[in-house]
Amino acid sequence: MNNNNYLPEEPIAAIATALAPSALAVIRTSGTKCIELIAQIFSRSNALLQAEGNTTLYGWITDGDEKIDEVIIAVYKAPKSFTGENMVEIFCHGGTSPVLSVFNLLLRSGFRQAERGEFSFRSFLNGKTDLTKAEAVKEIIESKTSEGRSRAAGRLSGNLEELLTSVKHSLIHTLGTIEVEIEYPEDEETISDAFDTTELKKTIEQLKKLSSSWKCEKLYQEGARIILSGKTNAGKSSLFNALLKEERAIVSDVHGTTRDWIESWVSFDGIPARLFDTAGLRETQDLVEKRGVEMTYDLSKDADIVLYLLDSRNPISDEDISFLETLISHTSTPVPAIVVFTKSDLLQADISKAKTLFSSCTIANFVSVCSKNGDGIHELGNAVKTLLIQGNSTERDQAGLGSERQKKAVDEAVLCLEHALFVYEKDYTLDAVVQDIEDALDALSAITGEVTPEDVLGSIFANFCVGK
Repeated sequence: MNNNNYLPEEPIAAIATALAPSALAVIRTSGTKCIELIAQIFSRSNALLQAEGNTTLYGWITDGDEKIDEVIIAVYKAPKSFTGENMVEIFCHGGTSPVLSVFNLLLRSGFRQAERGEFSFRSFLNGKTDLTKAEAVKEIIESKTSEGRSRAAGRLSGNLEELLTSVKHSLIHTLGTIEVEIEYPEDEETISDAFDTTELKKTIEQLKKLSSSWKCEKLYQEGARIILSGKTNAGKSSLFNALLKEERAIVSDVHGTTRDWIESWVSFDGIPARLFDTAGLRETQDLVEKRGVEMTYDLSKDADIVLYLLDSRNPISDEDISFLETLISHTSTPVPAIVVFTKSDLLQADISKAKTLFSSCTIANFVSVCSKNGDGIHELGNAVKTLLIQGNSTERDQAGLGSERQKKAVDEAVLCLEHALFVYEKDYTLDAVVQDIEDALDALSAITGEVTPEDVLGSIFANFCVGK
């Protein structure tokens, strides 16, 4: 958000719900004078001015003698509100006309339209939340699966803040030990046996584990790209529909039915993924279909996993092997692949033979499915999830990081602490060790917002929606 003209406690207003036909809509306001300003356009002015915090009132929003809409008003008094300021939320009838009529009246009555994320920004400035919780709010809004929402909810509840507080307390204790040695040395030696590095090494390992959590948390936030590929009539569109549990792609026995790719979000046991149904791979003179085949190869370049489909009734051909080799070798790092045998209700594939034939390709797994009755779909989902999280712990035995910004700060803290150990072992003065630990503390404090440049704050809250 743009903080250049930001005035704390200035009355702001925003439409907090979708501007579309609905039963109810919510308009949020905040600021020192918000209650008094709304009282001027509320039918029960005195009742609003005398209302206690955390109470509701029924009445009308009026413009002079004209009634605008019948509303319920929720009153929150500082500091017991989301922003830490006085707040009023107006619950009016949903729909474009009533919502805009009330909102525009607020703007004419002394409110300024809130910027993106300004309510959350005020909450942060007034000490109602820290940056990890503020970022978690945005994560929850944008979460694509219940697992992703659950992980963000953990950060919103404060598990990451608690972990960072514990780490910082440990570092402060270490600093205190060193400071005592500096101020009250027993002799002229400034470094020998000054402090036990065990606790510091333990903290470094704890932070490294926290840093490694971002790769998995990012997967749950942003999702993966998974490409369904294979020759024509391999069953890609049928599997696409089966995974989505809806009829999205046209299924036909006619070769070349799918000429362009379509995509949709799908969940693989809590991991969101953009699933692409692509044109069947074959040599063709049809210019449109040929372009579709080229796009299939292009999509595979950025894929996290390629699902190569084979009709169980047909023998594996040299063409299949060639197609798959090309798909997974588009980049310097081969794309992980799973070979999926479709139509397993008609014939069971010989997996052992398939492994031999595809020995020249790097195949992560072989799975048989039947899109018609759902056989093997669960096993395919498990194979995809296993491949996506390979080498990454998804067990939430501790809090995970919620953004790239947080990871960079943790990595910076690790570097500082590792340098502190280095200078200690090289017999530098204790002052150098102290400086490194203090730098690590600053990096960790930036995660929660205790020490954060204004431009970083602006970048964080500018990505929020209006009304948050």
